[in-house]
Amino acid sequence: MSLFVTRFAPSPTGHLHVGGARTALFCWAFAQRKKLDGNDGRFMIRIEDTDQARSSDESARGILDDLAWLGITWDDGPVLKNFGAAAATIGGDSRNVGPYFQAQRLDIYNAYIEHLVRLGRAYPAFETSAEQDADRKAAAAKKQTYKYPRPADVQLGVFNEARWARAVAGEAHVVRFVMPRAEIRVQDEILGEVKFASGEVDDFVIRKQDGFPTYHFAVVIDDELMGVTHVLRAQEHLINTPKHVALQGALTRLPPGLGARGHPGEAFRVPAFAHLPLIFNLDGTKMSKRDKAKTARKALKDLMAKDASLTPASLAQTLGVDGALLQGFIDADNDSLDIAQIVAAHFKIALPEIEVWDYRKSGYLSHAITNFLSLLGWSTGAKDAEGKDIEKFDNAFLAAHFALDRIGKTAAKFDRVKLLSFNADAIAALSDADFSRELFAWADEWEPDFARALRSTPDARRAVLFSACKARCKTLRDAIKVMEFALVSDEAMPFDPVAMQKAALLAGGAGRAPVESFGAMLRSSPAPLSAADVDAWIKQYADTNQRKMGEVAQPLRVALTGTVVSPPLGDVAAVLGREGSLRRIERCLAH
Repeated sequence: MSLFVTRFAPSPTGHLHVGGARTALFCWAFAQRKKLDGNDGRFMIRIEDTDQARSSDESARGILDDLAWLGITWDDGPVLKNFGAAAATIGGDSRNVGPYFQAQRLDIYNAYIEHLVRLGRAYPAFETSAEQDADRKAAAAKKQTYKYPRPADVQLGVFNEARWARAVAGEAHVVRFVMPRAEIRVQDEILGEVKFASGEVDDFVIRKQDGFPTYHFAVVIDDELMGVTHVLRAQEHLINTPKHVALQGALTRLPPGLGARGHPGEAFRVPAFAHLPLIFNLDGTKMSKRDKAKTARKALKDLMAKDASLTPASLAQTLGVDGALLQGFIDADNDSLDIAQIVAAHFKIALPEIEVWDYRKSGYLSHAITNFLSLLGWSTGAKDAEGKDIEKFDNAFLAAHFALDRIGKTAAKFDRVKLLSFNADAIAALSDADFSRELFAWADEWEPDFARALRSTPDARRAVLFSACKARCKTLRDAIKVMEFALVSDEAMPFDPVAMQKAALLAGGAGRAPVESFGAMLRSSPAPLSAADVDAWIKQYADTNQRKMGEVAQPLRVALTGTVVSPPLGDVAAVLGREGSLRRIERCLAH
């Protein structure tokens, strides 16, 4: 039985992007497929929190929650306790390769950095930010690409004791890797052989001035010591690969006491790389969290163009934000998500869903999300009985059919309309019991007032309501509007005067007659209402009185729901029941 280890290593600086979710999903599916094949497949989570200014425990917990919600559970990694209704515990350190937060592994990184420095493969660099900025400007003035110039006293393979002494004495510095001048070749599992020319990468920083390692260094150390065999990541990381391969070629194992399992002196492995196609919007732009800022900015500028009183100064005061920050947002000098969300909330602007958190809040089902994400750049290769490609499946199906050779090379397009269609189909396919469970779980988390209203609705009415409205909900959030008519008491339901005017119910209008006739039918028929009976009555009344169906249905709709938009009338009447329908009709006529 062979060991196969994949990992997903998010930075806890915000919510989980759907692109990151797809990467995690593919890493999970790869490991699951290896298990199904009889191997030891393991999926690992590692939190890359070396950016101390932006990382937070809250963000890390949110990312873990999102992954677990999607059904992407991990064998090794941080422990997530009390997740879900079953209070599940996910993660652990059964292979003894943790800790899984990089900020807790500094001793390991520092030992390997000193090791590289003494081998003459890395060196402290003491240039200030101002000096480097001046060098960059000078290169730009000459229309040249800036590359960090290796100091004259640094030689590959020679320990620079003087520089190390200055660093140990406390002089401000970074540590740079001595990049070898040689072509680097990588055999990518998706892209094939990729070549990087000699001199393409200069001596890059592996430890920052704050003492924390850069992403490039920490990821290489951790992948080796944690036994990662396959690195699946987005193609945007392909540019980083020559740095990682060069580091792997320079490093050897240190004693096990420093977190390494294996034999000291062993060369670092080069894991198998598989770079996944990027995810683009339908217009060909890269799907990014900045899309929210772009949407809010455009809507705000359109509003300002229509209303001269909306100036940056007045808006800053109204929104309660810093004027300079808002002006920079309007001028596209910054893409502040905080400003975007404040603007969107105040002006009721719908921002595009980008992160898994957005889709959870909007009422998407987790298995609809993973189904859709798995088809972004990957195909099942499976056919249904009619010979058509299978598109609707669950995570278990994905794991059973997953293979790297079915991942494409070109960018995938994120079609939000198709995702919404997937979600609508997934909701429609739920049993009434599952729909009830999913709706209550969502409402308890995101719309507690709605959840309380649902629970206060009589059981009989609620059961019919769920069955009648399920097919009209593309998202769980849609249920708030779709079910609104049934969640208010018959005595308190408001009637929209504009809707009553349109339905000709006011001042003895023509809409009054079918409502009165329907009320009379209800009084004379003690039998329980069914949707089919109500629909048949409406058709019969329209035919008998030579009226259009809409001229009968619309006044009844207003009488039963107070508005001109609702589920089908038969379903509405069945939900309200005979007595509830009568009470609303009588109140409407009394109006």
